[in-house]
Amino acid sequence: MIDSGDHIVEPDRTEATRPNYRTYFLNICREVATRSTCVRHRVGAILTKNKRILSTGYNGAPAGLPHCIDIGCPRKDVPSGTMHELCRGVHAEQNAIIQAALHGVSTEGATLYCTHQPCVLCSKMIINAGIIEVVYVEEYGETAGLKMLKQAGVKVGRVS
Repeated sequence: MIDSGDHIVEPDRTEATRPNYRTYFLNICREVATRSTCVRHRVGAILTKNKRILSTGYNGAPAGLPHCIDIGCPRKDVPSGTMHELCRGVHAEQNAIIQAALHGVSTEGATLYCTHQPCVLCSKMIINAGIIEVVYVEEYGETAGLKMLKQAGVKVGRVS
């Protein structure tokens, strides 16, 4: 930065620190999750490659259909992680992959950042989409998806 006297002024970095990319992307995931229309979990996901965001996704009803926040949740009395077939919503990870495909963006070699651990259904999609790493914050309550990801050679890490 240059002041009015053409002197170079060093910025004061004592108040603000620049986050690393992992923190930066997870913070964006949390913001994406605010768009969720699920009444049970607010989940956000982003796909990145080479330090660039490829796509984002949050959980909610398919495009053009009524949202659970408006009409209620058909799984309200069902334990989390079970009976996915009753859920009207598309998971955040699924939406991030779908958005990349819809716009012709390859996910091969990408990293998925997510506010929550992927379920077994999302894990299958992650593997077949060629995603090589998954970083998540919150546990989901099932381990089948994590086992599948690790078996397929996808790097998985949980951060707090």
